[in-house]
Amino acid sequence: MSWVRHPLELEEHAIDEMPNLKVAVIGAGIAGINAAILLPAKVPGLELVIYEREEDIAGVWHQCTYPGVRCDVPSHVYQSTFAPSREWSQHYATGAEIKAYWSQVAEKYDARKYIKCGHEVLSAQWHEQKSKWEVTVKHLGSTLHEEADFVILATGIFSHPKLPSYPGLSDYDGHVIHSSRWNPDIDLTGAAVAIIGNGSSGIQVLPQLQKIVSRIDHYARSPTWISGNFGVENINPGDAVPDDVQASFADPETYLRYRKEIENRSFSSFGGIMKDGIKSKQAEARFIKLMKDKLGERTDILEAIQPDFPPSCRRLTPGPGYLEAITEPTVEYIRTSIERVTRTGIRTVDGTERSVDAIVCCTGSEKSMAPPFPVIKDGVDLSLAWRPEGSIGFPHTYMGIAAPGFPNLLFINGPQTSAATGTIIFSTEIQLTLAAKILRKAQSQGIRTMMPTVQATEDFRAYCDAYFPRTVLSENCTSWFNGGIKGGRPIANWPGSGSHANMVKREPRWEDWEYSYWSSTGNRFAYFGNGWTLKDQVLDRGGDADMTPYLQVKSVTGDVDLKSYHEAWFEV
Repeated sequence: MSWVRHPLELEEHAIDEMPNLKVAVIGAGIAGINAAILLPAKVPGLELVIYEREEDIAGVWHQCTYPGVRCDVPSHVYQSTFAPSREWSQHYATGAEIKAYWSQVAEKYDARKYIKCGHEVLSAQWHEQKSKWEVTVKHLGSTLHEEADFVILATGIFSHPKLPSYPGLSDYDGHVIHSSRWNPDIDLTGAAVAIIGNGSSGIQVLPQLQKIVSRIDHYARSPTWISGNFGVENINPGDAVPDDVQASFADPETYLRYRKEIENRSFSSFGGIMKDGIKSKQAEARFIKLMKDKLGERTDILEAIQPDFPPSCRRLTPGPGYLEAITEPTVEYIRTSIERVTRTGIRTVDGTERSVDAIVCCTGSEKSMAPPFPVIKDGVDLSLAWRPEGSIGFPHTYMGIAAPGFPNLLFINGPQTSAATGTIIFSTEIQLTLAAKILRKAQSQGIRTMMPTVQATEDFRAYCDAYFPRTVLSENCTSWFNGGIKGGRPIANWPGSGSHANMVKREPRWEDWEYSYWSSTGNRFAYFGNGWTLKDQVLDRGGDADMTPYLQVKSVTGDVDLKSYHEAWFEV
C-alpha cells in the first residue's frame, strides 16, 4: 500500500510558542478577586481584565451595609484556602470585616492591577467572523468597546437588587430603602418602619432596627425556618473569638486542626436535603423546638411563621435575635398579602392600611439567574432567553460553567453550581481551576472556539431533572434556589453534595465540547507547529535550557508522591 500524503502546510512555530489570550471577567466580588489571583498563575500569556460596576471590590460585601449584615457561616470557613486569616474577631464575621479581609487578600496578591472599578458592562456580543466577544463598557459617562477571546461571568447571584412590584411604591412619600442599597444618611431613630421580606437580610436587619425605631410592621409573604448557627456549636453569631483561642492559632498545626474541624462540618449535612430523610426530620424537630423556645407564649406567631415545607427547601438563616424581636410589642408580624403602597404607608388585601415613615425592602435580587446584561450570539440574548418567559425559560447550562451555542463563554458561581454542603469559597477555587484548564487548552491547542455540545448539556439537564425530585429542593416553597417560582425547578443548585461537585469539576470532560480551530485547514493538530519546542530552539542556538524539570531532589531521595507524579502541567 502506497503512502498517501495529506496536504497540510506546517505552521512555522514551536508547539509551546502560544499567542496571548485576552480574557474579560465580569465582576470583582469573591469570584472575581479569586480570578485575578488564580488565572494569571495558571494561564501563561494571559491578558486579563476584570470589570467591576461598583467603585470598590468585594461584591455583595461592598454593596450590603445594612444594620446587622454578617455571614451566616463561620468566618474561618468563609475565606480563601490559600490565604486564610487567623485573626477574625468574631466567629461569624460582619460584612465590614469580610470586605476588609478580601481587600487584604487582593492587595497581598496584587489583584487590583487587573480590576477596573466603576466600569459597568452593558453588553457582550459575539462576532462570528473575528471569533471574539465585543464587550461594551460604560465608564465615567463614556462608552468603551473592548474585545476578548473569552468572557467569564462572575456577576454573582445577589448583585442586582430587586424592589417589589407593588402598585404605588413609586408614589410613596416616605423613604424607600432596599437592604442591599442601604443609605446610612437616613436616620430611622424613633420612626415607624415597614420591613418587607423575611429572607436573610430581613431576618438580620429587623432585630437591629427594632432597638431604635418606634414601630415595625413586618410583612412576611412566606413562612420560614429559623435555624441554629452553622458550623460551630454553642456559639452565637455575634460572639467574639476568645483571646486564648485566638492565641492558639499562632501554631499552624493547631489552627489547621481547628479549621479542618469546622470545615468538615460544612460537608456533613447532605442527608438533610433528602426528602423524608432522617436528617431532614431531625433538623425539622430541632428547628421547631428552637422556634418554640424563642417565641415563648406567642403561639400565634409560631403558627404563622412555621412552614409547611421541610427545612432546606429555602436557604436556612440562623437569625440571631430575630425570633425574640418579633415578639416585642413594637413589632407586628403580618402574613396578609400586600395590595398596594399608598402615599403614606401600606394597604393589605383585607383593607387594613398602616402608615409608616419608611419602607425597608428586604426583597432580594433578580432571581432568574439570567445574565444581568445582554449576552448575544446569532440574535439570541441569554439575559432574555433564560428568564421564565424567555425562549428557553430557565438557565440552560452545561454543569453551570458554560452554555451550548455560546462559544468561549464561562460562568463562575452561576446557575446550577450552589451545592447543598461544603463551602462556596473552595467551590469557587475549584471552578476557577477548571476554567484555567479550559483557557490553557484553547490557548495551547490552536482552538478558535469551544463550547459544550447540545447533547452533553441535555444529558446534564436530564440528570438534574432526575435528581432534584428526591430532595426537599423540589418542595412547594419560594426561594432563589428555584428562581422565586413556588415549587419551581431548582436552577441555582448543583445536583449533588459539595464534595460531589468538587469531584466532578476536578477534571474536564473534553469529549463534551465541540471545537473549531484557527488553522485554515481545520486540522486539530496544526498547533503542533514545526515539531520544535522553545527549549529545543534554545539548545539549537547553543544556549542553556532545563530539559529535565521532572528530575528533582525528591526523585533522588525517593520522596516522590506517585499519585501526582508527572501530572503538573508546567513541568515540561
